[in-house]
Amino acid sequence: MLNRLMFPLAILSVLAACGKPPEAPATTGASDFATYCAACHGAGGKGDGTRSASLDPAPTDLTTIAARNGGTFPRAKVMTQIWGYARATPTPEMPGYATLLAGEMVLYDSGDGILTPTPLRLVELMEYVQKL
Repeated sequence: MLNRLMFPLAILSVLAACGKPPEAPATTGASDFATYCAACHGAGGKGDGTRSASLDPAPTDLTTIAARNGGTFPRAKVMTQIWGYARATPTPEMPGYATLLAGEMVLYDSGDGILTPTPLRLVELMEYVQKL
């Protein structure tokens, strides 16, 4: 009797495992840069993306951010620029990326000594840009 019950339970557990939807691939700063930034700023962040020639003003060369700021990379300023908070409204030249605000939050110190709840994807993208 026990064996007759075990077989249907085993079949159900196998079917349940097969019916799970695939997990979405994890995002990273590099993958978000490729998705949201590279078309304008270029794969290397130099401002030479495939859409750059049609934009006025031209996309910023992201590899010189620290040099333009006295050798310091302004993490909070870069995150607010990506997010769109630094602009009154997103523009076609530099849209806001609300999708980066969804998901996991982390406590992050952008350089002012204050741990602030910040979207993880925004931090990862900023850190990727910093490495450029």
